[in-house]
Amino acid sequence: MNTLHIRAVTFVAAIFSAYLALFMALPAVVDLYVGNPDWQVFTLSGLLVGGLSAGIALATFGSPPQLSARFGFLLVNVLWVTTAIAGAVPLYAASIGLSVTDAIFESVSALTTTGSTVIAGLDSLPPGLLLWRSLLQWIGGVGVIALGLFVLPFLNIGGVSYLKIESSDIGDRPFARLSTYTVALLGIYAALTLVCAVAYATAGMTAFDAINHAMTTLSTGGFSTHDASLGFYADRPAILWVGTIFMFLGALPFSILILLAVRGRVDPLGDPQIRVFATYCAGFILAVAIYLRVTSEVGFGTALTHSAFNFISIITTTGFASGDYSAWGPFAVGCAFVATFMGGCSGSTSGGIKAYRFYILYQLLARGLNKLIYPNSVQSIRYGKRVIDGDIQRATTLFVAVFLVLLCVGTLLLTLTGLDLVSAVTGTLTALTNVGPGLGDIIGPAGNFVPLSDAAKWVLIAAMLLGRLEILAVLVLMSPAFWRR
Repeated sequence: MNTLHIRAVTFVAAIFSAYLALFMALPAVVDLYVGNPDWQVFTLSGLLVGGLSAGIALATFGSPPQLSARFGFLLVNVLWVTTAIAGAVPLYAASIGLSVTDAIFESVSALTTTGSTVIAGLDSLPPGLLLWRSLLQWIGGVGVIALGLFVLPFLNIGGVSYLKIESSDIGDRPFARLSTYTVALLGIYAALTLVCAVAYATAGMTAFDAINHAMTTLSTGGFSTHDASLGFYADRPAILWVGTIFMFLGALPFSILILLAVRGRVDPLGDPQIRVFATYCAGFILAVAIYLRVTSEVGFGTALTHSAFNFISIITTTGFASGDYSAWGPFAVGCAFVATFMGGCSGSTSGGIKAYRFYILYQLLARGLNKLIYPNSVQSIRYGKRVIDGDIQRATTLFVAVFLVLLCVGTLLLTLTGLDLVSAVTGTLTALTNVGPGLGDIIGPAGNFVPLSDAAKWVLIAAMLLGRLEILAVLVLMSPAFWRR
Protein backbone atom coordinates (compact mmCIF):
# COMPACT_ATOMS: atom_id res chain seq x y z
CA MET A 1 0.00 0.00 0.00
CA ASN A 2 1.49 3.34 -1.02
CA THR A 3 0.61 7.01 -0.64
CA LEU A 4 -0.95 7.10 -4.11
CA HIS A 5 -3.55 4.54 -3.04
CA ILE A 6 -4.30 6.41 0.19
CA ARG A 7 -4.62 9.68 -1.72
CA ALA A 8 -7.04 8.12 -4.20
CA VAL A 9 -9.13 6.52 -1.44
CA THR A 10 -9.34 9.87 0.35
CA PHE A 11 -10.47 11.56 -2.87
CA VAL A 12 -13.25 9.04 -3.53
CA ALA A 13 -14.42 9.18 0.11
CA ALA A 14 -14.58 12.96 -0.07
CA ILE A 15 -16.66 12.84 -3.25
CA PHE A 16 -19.16 10.45 -1.65
CA SER A 17 -19.44 12.66 1.45
CA ALA A 18 -20.04 15.67 -0.78
CA TYR A 19 -22.91 13.84 -2.49
CA LEU A 20 -24.34 12.93 0.92
CA ALA A 21 -24.22 16.62 1.87
CA LEU A 22 -26.49 17.39 -1.08
CA PHE A 23 -29.14 15.04 0.31
CA MET A 24 -29.24 17.12 3.50
CA ALA A 25 -31.19 19.70 1.53
CA LEU A 26 -34.26 17.42 1.50
CA PRO A 27 -34.88 17.29 5.27
CA ALA A 28 -33.98 20.99 5.43
CA VAL A 29 -36.80 21.78 2.99
CA VAL A 30 -39.24 19.58 4.92
CA ASP A 31 -38.42 21.23 8.26
CA LEU A 32 -38.61 24.69 6.68
CA TYR A 33 -42.03 23.85 5.26
CA VAL A 34 -43.42 22.80 8.66
CA GLY A 35 -41.67 25.63 10.49
CA ASN A 36 -39.22 23.49 12.48
CA PRO A 37 -35.95 25.31 13.28
CA ASP A 38 -33.89 22.20 12.52
CA TRP A 39 -33.90 23.27 8.86
CA GLN A 40 -30.98 25.49 9.82
CA VAL A 41 -29.15 22.48 11.27
CA PHE A 42 -29.45 20.52 8.03
CA THR A 43 -28.51 23.56 5.94
CA LEU A 44 -25.40 24.33 7.99
CA SER A 45 -24.48 20.64 8.22
CA GLY A 46 -24.76 20.33 4.45
CA LEU A 47 -22.57 23.37 3.92
CA LEU A 48 -20.01 22.15 6.46
CA VAL A 49 -19.81 18.57 5.18
CA GLY A 50 -20.02 19.64 1.54
CA GLY A 51 -17.40 22.38 1.89
CA LEU A 52 -14.97 20.23 3.84
CA SER A 53 -15.43 17.31 1.42
CA ALA A 54 -14.94 19.55 -1.61
CA GLY A 55 -11.74 20.95 -0.11
CA ILE A 56 -10.36 17.47 0.60
CA ALA A 57 -11.34 16.30 -2.90
CA LEU A 58 -9.51 19.22 -4.51
CA ALA A 59 -6.44 18.64 -2.34
CA THR A 60 -6.27 14.92 -3.20
CA PHE A 61 -7.26 15.08 -6.87
CA GLY A 62 -4.82 13.34 -9.16
CA SER A 63 -4.22 10.39 -11.45
CA PRO A 64 -5.94 7.25 -10.09
CA PRO A 65 -3.67 4.33 -9.18
CA GLN A 66 -3.89 0.95 -10.82
CA LEU A 67 -6.88 -0.94 -9.45
CA SER A 68 -6.00 -3.81 -7.14
CA ALA A 69 -7.53 -5.95 -4.40
CA ARG A 70 -5.70 -3.93 -1.74
CA PHE A 71 -7.12 -0.70 -3.10
CA GLY A 72 -10.62 -2.21 -3.13
CA PHE A 73 -10.42 -3.42 0.47
CA LEU A 74 -9.16 -0.06 1.74
CA LEU A 75 -11.71 1.88 -0.29
CA VAL A 76 -14.82 0.05 0.95
CA ASN A 77 -13.71 0.39 4.59
CA VAL A 78 -12.90 4.08 4.37
CA LEU A 79 -16.08 4.84 2.41
CA TRP A 80 -18.41 3.31 4.99
CA VAL A 81 -16.64 4.93 7.95
CA THR A 82 -16.38 8.43 6.47
CA THR A 83 -19.94 8.37 5.10
CA ALA A 84 -21.24 7.30 8.52
CA ILE A 85 -19.39 10.18 10.18
CA ALA A 86 -20.77 12.64 7.62
CA GLY A 87 -24.29 11.29 8.15
CA ALA A 88 -23.94 11.75 11.90
CA VAL A 89 -23.23 15.49 11.70
CA PRO A 90 -26.88 16.69 11.48
CA LEU A 91 -27.95 14.03 13.98
CA TYR A 92 -25.47 15.40 16.52
CA ALA A 93 -26.34 19.04 15.78
CA ALA A 94 -30.14 18.53 15.83
CA SER A 95 -32.34 19.75 18.65
CA ILE A 96 -32.84 16.28 20.21
CA GLY A 97 -29.41 16.48 21.86
CA LEU A 98 -27.70 13.24 20.84
CA SER A 99 -24.16 12.64 22.06
CA VAL A 100 -21.34 11.99 19.60
CA THR A 101 -21.57 8.26 20.34
CA ASP A 102 -25.34 8.17 19.82
CA ALA A 103 -25.17 10.21 16.61
CA ILE A 104 -22.53 7.91 15.11
CA PHE A 105 -24.41 4.81 16.32
CA GLU A 106 -27.62 6.02 14.65
CA SER A 107 -25.80 6.93 11.43
CA VAL A 108 -23.92 3.61 11.25
CA SER A 109 -27.13 1.71 12.02
CA ALA A 110 -28.87 3.59 9.22
CA LEU A 111 -26.21 3.27 6.52
CA THR A 112 -25.55 -0.41 7.29
CA THR A 113 -29.37 -0.89 7.15
CA THR A 114 -29.30 -2.44 10.62
CA GLY A 115 -32.18 -0.49 12.12
CA SER A 116 -31.11 -0.43 15.77
CA THR A 117 -31.92 2.96 17.26
CA VAL A 118 -30.84 5.07 20.22
CA ILE A 119 -33.64 7.59 19.74
CA ALA A 120 -36.84 7.37 21.78
CA GLY A 121 -39.97 9.41 21.15
CA LEU A 122 -39.99 8.95 17.38
CA ASP A 123 -43.69 9.88 17.15
CA SER A 124 -42.88 13.45 18.24
CA LEU A 125 -39.60 13.82 16.37
CA PRO A 126 -39.22 16.67 13.81
CA PRO A 127 -40.14 15.42 10.31
CA GLY A 128 -36.79 16.43 8.84
CA LEU A 129 -34.93 14.22 11.27
CA LEU A 130 -37.24 11.27 10.57
CA LEU A 131 -36.72 11.77 6.84
CA TRP A 132 -32.94 11.96 7.27
CA ARG A 133 -32.86 8.62 9.09
CA SER A 134 -34.94 7.06 6.30
CA LEU A 135 -32.78 8.65 3.58
CA LEU A 136 -29.62 7.30 5.19
CA GLN A 137 -31.07 3.80 5.13
CA TRP A 138 -32.25 4.18 1.53
CA ILE A 139 -28.81 5.42 0.45
CA GLY A 140 -27.19 2.67 2.50
CA GLY A 141 -29.36 0.11 0.71
CA VAL A 142 -27.99 1.23 -2.66
CA GLY A 143 -24.47 1.01 -1.26
CA VAL A 144 -25.10 -2.49 0.08
CA ILE A 145 -26.36 -3.71 -3.31
CA ALA A 146 -23.43 -2.10 -5.14
CA LEU A 147 -21.03 -3.65 -2.63
CA GLY A 148 -22.55 -7.08 -3.15
CA LEU A 149 -22.74 -6.85 -6.94
CA PHE A 150 -19.72 -4.87 -8.08
CA VAL A 151 -17.06 -5.04 -5.35
CA LEU A 152 -16.99 -8.01 -2.97
CA PRO A 153 -17.49 -10.77 -5.59
CA PHE A 154 -14.46 -9.45 -7.48
CA LEU A 155 -12.45 -9.56 -4.24
CA ASN A 156 -13.54 -13.22 -3.85
CA ILE A 157 -15.30 -12.71 -0.51
CA GLY A 158 -18.83 -11.62 -1.44
CA GLY A 159 -20.37 -14.67 -3.01
CA VAL A 160 -21.59 -15.58 -6.47
CA SER A 161 -22.61 -12.66 -8.66
CA TYR A 162 -24.18 -13.02 -12.09
CA LEU A 163 -22.62 -9.68 -12.97
CA LYS A 164 -19.20 -11.15 -12.24
CA ILE A 165 -19.92 -13.82 -14.81
CA GLU A 166 -21.21 -11.18 -17.21
CA SER A 167 -17.91 -9.28 -16.87
CA SER A 168 -16.20 -12.06 -18.83
CA ASP A 169 -17.86 -10.83 -22.03
CA ILE A 170 -17.56 -7.10 -21.36
CA GLY A 171 -14.49 -6.95 -23.55
CA ASP A 172 -12.74 -3.61 -23.85
CA ARG A 173 -15.74 -1.54 -22.68
CA PRO A 174 -16.02 -2.42 -18.98
CA PHE A 175 -17.00 1.03 -17.78
CA ALA A 176 -19.66 1.47 -20.48
CA ARG A 177 -21.27 -1.81 -19.42
CA LEU A 178 -20.82 -1.00 -15.72
CA SER A 179 -22.56 2.35 -16.20
CA THR A 180 -25.48 0.56 -17.87
CA TYR A 181 -25.83 -1.81 -14.92
CA THR A 182 -25.54 1.07 -12.45
CA VAL A 183 -28.30 3.07 -14.15
CA ALA A 184 -30.48 -0.05 -14.23
CA LEU A 185 -29.82 -0.69 -10.52
CA LEU A 186 -30.77 2.85 -9.52
CA GLY A 187 -33.83 2.78 -11.77
CA ILE A 188 -35.11 -0.53 -10.40
CA TYR A 189 -34.40 0.46 -6.80
CA ALA A 190 -36.16 3.83 -7.16
CA ALA A 191 -39.12 2.32 -9.03
CA LEU A 192 -39.68 -0.38 -6.41
CA THR A 193 -39.47 2.26 -3.67
CA LEU A 194 -42.09 4.38 -5.43
CA VAL A 195 -44.41 1.40 -5.92
CA CYS A 196 -43.95 0.44 -2.27
CA ALA A 197 -44.81 3.99 -1.12
CA VAL A 198 -47.96 4.04 -3.25
CA ALA A 199 -48.97 0.61 -1.91
CA TYR A 200 -48.44 1.74 1.69
CA ALA A 201 -50.50 4.89 1.11
CA THR A 202 -53.26 2.90 -0.58
CA ALA A 203 -53.32 0.50 2.38
CA GLY A 204 -53.89 3.35 4.83
CA MET A 205 -50.61 5.04 5.71
CA THR A 206 -50.21 8.82 5.65
CA ALA A 207 -48.16 10.10 2.72
CA PHE A 208 -45.20 11.01 4.97
CA ASP A 209 -45.22 7.60 6.67
CA ALA A 210 -45.58 5.83 3.33
CA ILE A 211 -42.52 7.59 1.86
CA ASN A 212 -40.36 6.94 4.92
CA HIS A 213 -41.38 3.32 5.34
CA ALA A 214 -41.00 2.61 1.62
CA MET A 215 -37.36 3.74 1.80
CA THR A 216 -36.65 1.65 4.90
CA THR A 217 -38.56 -1.37 3.59
CA LEU A 218 -36.79 -1.69 0.22
CA SER A 219 -33.44 -1.11 1.91
CA THR A 220 -34.39 -3.79 4.49
CA GLY A 221 -33.33 -1.26 7.09
CA GLY A 222 -36.26 -1.13 9.48
CA PHE A 223 -36.24 2.45 10.74
CA SER A 224 -39.76 3.67 11.46
CA THR A 225 -41.43 6.98 12.23
CA HIS A 226 -43.07 5.42 15.30
CA ASP A 227 -41.69 3.95 18.52
CA ALA A 228 -44.02 0.99 18.01
CA SER A 229 -42.52 0.38 14.54
CA LEU A 230 -45.14 -1.12 12.20
CA GLY A 231 -47.00 -2.18 15.33
CA PHE A 232 -48.51 1.30 15.01
CA TYR A 233 -50.48 -0.21 12.10
CA ALA A 234 -50.94 -3.66 13.65
CA ASP A 235 -54.71 -3.46 13.15
CA ARG A 236 -54.30 -2.96 9.38
CA PRO A 237 -53.30 -6.29 7.79
CA ALA A 238 -53.01 -4.74 4.33
CA ILE A 239 -50.11 -2.56 5.49
CA LEU A 240 -48.34 -5.53 7.05
CA TRP A 241 -48.69 -7.57 3.86
CA VAL A 242 -47.32 -4.68 1.76
CA GLY A 243 -44.33 -4.61 4.07
CA THR A 244 -43.94 -8.39 3.88
CA ILE A 245 -43.93 -8.42 0.07
CA PHE A 246 -41.47 -5.57 -0.40
CA MET A 247 -39.11 -6.77 2.33
CA PHE A 248 -39.00 -10.10 0.49
CA LEU A 249 -38.30 -8.31 -2.81
CA GLY A 250 -35.53 -6.26 -1.19
CA ALA A 251 -33.81 -9.48 -0.10
CA LEU A 252 -33.73 -10.96 -3.63
CA PRO A 253 -30.58 -10.71 -5.81
CA PHE A 254 -30.71 -7.40 -7.66
CA SER A 255 -28.34 -8.84 -10.25
CA ILE A 256 -31.24 -10.93 -11.53
CA LEU A 257 -33.51 -7.89 -11.80
CA ILE A 258 -30.74 -5.96 -13.56
CA LEU A 259 -30.01 -8.71 -16.08
CA LEU A 260 -33.73 -9.02 -16.71
CA ALA A 261 -34.02 -5.27 -17.35
CA VAL A 262 -30.76 -4.77 -19.28
CA ARG A 263 -30.43 -8.00 -21.23
CA GLY A 264 -33.86 -9.59 -21.06
CA ARG A 265 -32.47 -12.73 -19.43
CA VAL A 266 -34.83 -14.91 -17.40
CA ASP A 267 -32.53 -17.90 -16.80
CA PRO A 268 -31.01 -16.38 -13.61
CA LEU A 269 -34.44 -16.74 -11.98
CA GLY A 270 -33.43 -20.35 -11.36
CA ASP A 271 -30.73 -19.20 -8.92
CA PRO A 272 -30.51 -21.91 -6.18
CA GLN A 273 -30.20 -19.34 -3.40
CA ILE A 274 -33.69 -18.00 -4.21
CA ARG A 275 -35.16 -21.45 -3.64
CA VAL A 276 -33.23 -21.83 -0.38
CA PHE A 277 -34.29 -18.37 0.79
CA ALA A 278 -37.95 -18.90 -0.09
CA THR A 279 -37.95 -22.35 1.54
CA TYR A 280 -36.71 -21.28 4.94
CA CYS A 281 -38.95 -18.18 4.86
CA ALA A 282 -42.00 -20.37 4.26
CA GLY A 283 -40.87 -22.88 6.90
CA PHE A 284 -40.51 -20.30 9.68
CA ILE A 285 -43.74 -18.50 8.76
CA LEU A 286 -45.92 -21.61 8.72
CA ALA A 287 -44.34 -23.17 11.82
CA VAL A 288 -44.86 -20.06 13.95
CA ALA A 289 -48.33 -19.36 12.53
CA ILE A 290 -49.47 -22.88 13.43
CA TYR A 291 -47.83 -22.58 16.84
CA LEU A 292 -49.67 -19.31 17.54
CA ARG A 293 -52.97 -20.78 16.40
CA VAL A 294 -52.56 -23.85 18.64
CA THR A 295 -51.27 -22.05 21.74
CA SER A 296 -53.50 -18.97 21.67
CA GLU A 297 -56.96 -17.83 20.67
CA VAL A 298 -55.63 -15.97 17.62
CA GLY A 299 -57.26 -16.93 14.33
CA PHE A 300 -55.04 -18.58 11.72
CA GLY A 301 -55.38 -15.62 9.31
CA THR A 302 -54.19 -13.16 11.94
CA ALA A 303 -51.46 -15.54 13.08
CA LEU A 304 -50.26 -15.99 9.50
CA THR A 305 -50.23 -12.22 8.89
CA HIS A 306 -48.12 -11.41 11.95
CA SER A 307 -45.89 -14.46 11.57
CA ALA A 308 -45.19 -13.62 7.93
CA PHE A 309 -44.49 -9.96 8.61
CA ASN A 310 -42.24 -10.45 11.63
CA PHE A 311 -40.29 -13.44 10.33
CA ILE A 312 -39.75 -11.99 6.86
CA SER A 313 -38.57 -8.88 8.71
CA ILE A 314 -36.10 -10.89 10.80
CA ILE A 315 -34.87 -13.15 7.99
CA THR A 316 -34.38 -10.28 5.55
CA THR A 317 -32.62 -8.38 8.38
CA THR A 318 -35.09 -5.50 8.14
CA GLY A 319 -36.01 -5.26 11.81
CA PHE A 320 -39.62 -4.06 11.67
CA ALA A 321 -41.98 -5.51 14.26
CA SER A 322 -45.77 -5.57 14.41
CA GLY A 323 -45.64 -6.34 18.13
CA ASP A 324 -43.52 -7.95 20.81
CA TYR A 325 -42.94 -11.37 19.28
CA SER A 326 -40.75 -12.29 22.28
CA ALA A 327 -44.05 -12.72 24.17
CA TRP A 328 -45.41 -15.30 21.71
CA GLY A 329 -43.93 -18.26 23.58
CA PRO A 330 -40.60 -20.11 23.78
CA PHE A 331 -40.89 -21.80 20.37
CA ALA A 332 -41.50 -18.47 18.61
CA VAL A 333 -38.59 -16.89 20.48
CA GLY A 334 -36.36 -19.81 19.51
CA CYS A 335 -37.39 -19.44 15.87
CA ALA A 336 -36.68 -15.70 16.02
CA PHE A 337 -33.19 -16.37 17.38
CA VAL A 338 -32.38 -18.92 14.66
CA ALA A 339 -33.93 -16.73 11.93
CA THR A 340 -31.61 -13.89 12.91
CA PHE A 341 -28.70 -15.88 11.47
CA MET A 342 -30.29 -16.52 8.08
CA GLY A 343 -30.36 -13.42 5.86
CA GLY A 344 -31.50 -12.94 2.28
CA CYS A 345 -29.67 -13.44 -1.00
CA SER A 346 -26.27 -12.32 -2.24
CA GLY A 347 -26.44 -8.98 -4.05
CA SER A 348 -29.51 -7.82 -2.12
CA THR A 349 -29.96 -5.16 0.57
CA SER A 350 -30.18 -7.75 3.37
CA GLY A 351 -27.47 -8.94 5.74
CA GLY A 352 -27.04 -12.17 7.67
CA ILE A 353 -25.13 -15.27 6.67
CA LYS A 354 -27.22 -15.37 3.46
CA ALA A 355 -28.87 -18.18 1.53
CA TYR A 356 -26.06 -18.89 -0.94
CA ARG A 357 -23.67 -19.69 1.92
CA PHE A 358 -26.13 -22.17 3.41
CA TYR A 359 -26.45 -23.77 -0.02
CA ILE A 360 -22.67 -24.07 -0.40
CA LEU A 361 -22.25 -25.36 3.17
CA TYR A 362 -24.86 -28.04 2.49
CA GLN A 363 -22.98 -29.08 -0.65
CA LEU A 364 -19.72 -29.22 1.31
CA LEU A 365 -21.35 -31.33 4.02
CA ALA A 366 -22.90 -33.72 1.49
CA ARG A 367 -19.58 -34.12 -0.33
CA GLY A 368 -17.74 -34.67 2.96
CA LEU A 369 -20.14 -37.44 3.97
CA ASN A 370 -19.89 -39.08 0.54
CA LYS A 371 -16.09 -38.97 0.75
CA LEU A 372 -16.29 -40.97 3.98
CA ILE A 373 -18.20 -43.66 2.09
CA TYR A 374 -16.31 -43.37 -1.22
CA PRO A 375 -12.86 -42.02 -0.25
CA ASN A 376 -11.43 -42.26 -3.76
CA SER A 377 -14.29 -40.47 -5.50
CA VAL A 378 -13.87 -37.04 -7.13
CA GLN A 379 -16.84 -34.80 -6.47
CA SER A 380 -17.25 -31.14 -7.33
CA ILE A 381 -19.24 -28.48 -5.47
CA ARG A 382 -21.87 -27.06 -7.77
CA TYR A 383 -23.99 -23.94 -7.63
CA GLY A 384 -26.76 -24.83 -10.04
CA LYS A 385 -24.93 -25.82 -13.22
CA ARG A 386 -21.71 -24.06 -12.30
CA VAL A 387 -18.77 -25.53 -10.40
CA ILE A 388 -17.88 -23.49 -7.32
CA ASP A 389 -14.14 -22.78 -7.28
CA GLY A 390 -11.95 -23.20 -4.24
CA ASP A 391 -11.82 -19.45 -3.51
CA ILE A 392 -15.57 -19.23 -2.93
CA GLN A 393 -15.62 -22.47 -0.90
CA ARG A 394 -12.78 -21.19 1.27
CA ALA A 395 -14.35 -17.73 1.67
CA THR A 396 -17.67 -19.30 2.70
CA THR A 397 -16.26 -21.56 5.40
CA LEU A 398 -13.89 -18.83 6.61
CA PHE A 399 -16.77 -16.34 6.87
CA VAL A 400 -18.92 -18.66 8.97
CA ALA A 401 -16.01 -19.60 11.23
CA VAL A 402 -14.98 -15.98 11.84
CA PHE A 403 -18.65 -15.00 12.27
CA LEU A 404 -19.01 -17.45 15.16
CA VAL A 405 -15.74 -16.29 16.73
CA LEU A 406 -16.83 -12.65 16.56
CA LEU A 407 -20.22 -13.57 18.02
CA CYS A 408 -18.42 -15.01 21.06
CA VAL A 409 -16.01 -12.08 21.34
CA GLY A 410 -18.79 -9.49 21.02
CA THR A 411 -20.88 -11.31 23.61
CA LEU A 412 -18.02 -11.28 26.12
CA LEU A 413 -17.32 -7.59 25.51
CA LEU A 414 -20.97 -6.66 26.00
CA THR A 415 -21.21 -8.65 29.23
CA LEU A 416 -18.19 -6.65 30.44
CA THR A 417 -20.30 -3.51 30.05
CA GLY A 418 -22.94 -4.99 32.37
CA LEU A 419 -25.47 -6.38 29.90
CA ASP A 420 -27.24 -9.63 30.71
CA LEU A 421 -26.34 -12.69 28.65
CA VAL A 422 -29.48 -12.72 26.46
CA SER A 423 -29.04 -9.05 25.54
CA ALA A 424 -25.30 -9.52 24.97
CA VAL A 425 -25.68 -12.56 22.71
CA THR A 426 -28.60 -11.25 20.67
CA GLY A 427 -27.19 -7.70 20.60
CA THR A 428 -23.96 -8.93 19.05
CA LEU A 429 -25.84 -11.26 16.71
CA THR A 430 -28.27 -8.61 15.52
CA ALA A 431 -25.39 -6.18 14.88
CA LEU A 432 -23.30 -8.72 12.93
CA THR A 433 -26.31 -9.74 10.85
CA ASN A 434 -27.64 -6.14 10.55
CA VAL A 435 -31.10 -7.19 11.77
CA GLY A 436 -31.89 -4.45 14.30
CA PRO A 437 -33.79 -5.62 17.39
CA GLY A 438 -32.51 -8.43 19.58
CA LEU A 439 -34.25 -10.32 22.35
CA GLY A 440 -34.87 -9.48 25.99
CA ASP A 441 -36.44 -6.57 27.84
CA ILE A 442 -33.81 -3.99 26.84
CA ILE A 443 -33.12 -4.42 23.12
CA GLY A 444 -36.04 -6.68 22.18
CA PRO A 445 -38.70 -5.75 19.60
CA ALA A 446 -40.50 -3.66 22.25
CA GLY A 447 -37.32 -1.87 23.38
CA ASN A 448 -34.40 0.09 21.91
CA PHE A 449 -30.68 0.65 22.44
CA VAL A 450 -31.00 3.88 24.45
CA PRO A 451 -30.16 2.31 27.87
CA LEU A 452 -26.85 0.84 26.69
CA SER A 453 -23.57 2.39 27.83
CA ASP A 454 -21.30 4.20 25.39
CA ALA A 455 -18.83 1.31 25.57
CA ALA A 456 -21.54 -1.17 24.55
CA LYS A 457 -22.63 1.09 21.69
CA TRP A 458 -19.09 1.28 20.30
CA VAL A 459 -18.83 -2.52 20.40
CA LEU A 460 -22.07 -2.68 18.40
CA ILE A 461 -20.91 0.04 15.98
CA ALA A 462 -17.86 -2.07 15.17
CA ALA A 463 -20.02 -5.19 14.84
CA MET A 464 -22.46 -3.46 12.47
CA LEU A 465 -19.64 -2.34 10.18
CA LEU A 466 -18.02 -5.78 10.31
CA GLY A 467 -21.31 -7.44 9.40
CA ARG A 468 -22.12 -5.05 6.58
CA LEU A 469 -18.66 -5.40 5.00
CA GLU A 470 -18.89 -9.20 5.17
CA ILE A 471 -16.33 -9.35 8.03
CA LEU A 472 -13.36 -10.49 5.93
CA ALA A 473 -13.12 -7.16 4.09
CA VAL A 474 -12.47 -5.48 7.45
CA LEU A 475 -10.24 -8.11 9.04
CA VAL A 476 -7.89 -8.14 6.05
CA LEU A 477 -6.85 -4.59 6.98
CA MET A 478 -5.58 -5.91 10.31
CA SER A 479 -3.04 -8.15 8.59
CA PRO A 480 0.51 -6.72 8.55
CA ALA A 481 0.94 -8.17 5.05
CA PHE A 482 -1.79 -5.85 3.76
CA TRP A 483 0.30 -2.75 4.50
CA ARG A 484 3.59 -4.03 3.11
CA ARG A 485 4.67 -2.58 -0.20
